[in-house]
Amino acid sequence: MLSDTQFWQSLLFTTKYTLVVTPLIMVVAFCLALLVKQRVPGVGIFRTAFFIPVVVGLSISSILWTQMFNDQVGIFDAILQALHIIHDPIIWLANPTSAILSVGVMVVWKTVGASMLFFLVGLNAISNDYYDAAHTDGAGWWARLFYITFPLLRRTFALALILSVIGSYLAFDQFYIMTHGGPQNQTITTVYWIYNTSFTYFKMGYGASLSMVLLAILVILSVLQLYLLRDDTKY
Repeated sequence: MLSDTQFWQSLLFTTKYTLVVTPLIMVVAFCLALLVKQRVPGVGIFRTAFFIPVVVGLSISSILWTQMFNDQVGIFDAILQALHIIHDPIIWLANPTSAILSVGVMVVWKTVGASMLFFLVGLNAISNDYYDAAHTDGAGWWARLFYITFPLLRRTFALALILSVIGSYLAFDQFYIMTHGGPQNQTITTVYWIYNTSFTYFKMGYGASLSMVLLAILVILSVLQLYLLRDDTKY
């Protein structure tokens, strides 16, 4: 028996997942962009290494990380046990809280390189004259970051944020492969529920209606983000 309640529960879980993953992606990506922007020998190797996961398929990444989180052969339990942090293996994907964090870590690893590239392009587009003038006036590193870098990267932040939020709300592969919606159907995302509705319960019309509701929600969220991060600079 299908109900609207199940859809809204999946939407609530998807929102929680988005609120966990999106800030992590934004913060890690921006820090990596600042790191690889430095003109030091070998920095190109790090740029490539951070971006490589982006070209790996999401399904492959999900399978890989599922094995890494495995309580029998996974590398994470092995490292924690070797360091005597834990005594017994942790079943990471069997608990709703640890499951969403585990999937979140995988998604950050998989997607952060793309956002890093956006921020890197934005940082390289900022003229050094701004920083030189601020440094001459006695502005420190933090002052230059908050009063020059952040304002001039407003549009870049808007782009990266919108793509991250949309990608999080459309999450399906990682939960389908890593958690199968468990434990006890507590990690079913909105797209996962629409998939079950359409292809498991064969309610095609109802599934299409839910898809339109999700589309409307994404449009509203995107417009809201663009409005909040609008650039009022006059040229």
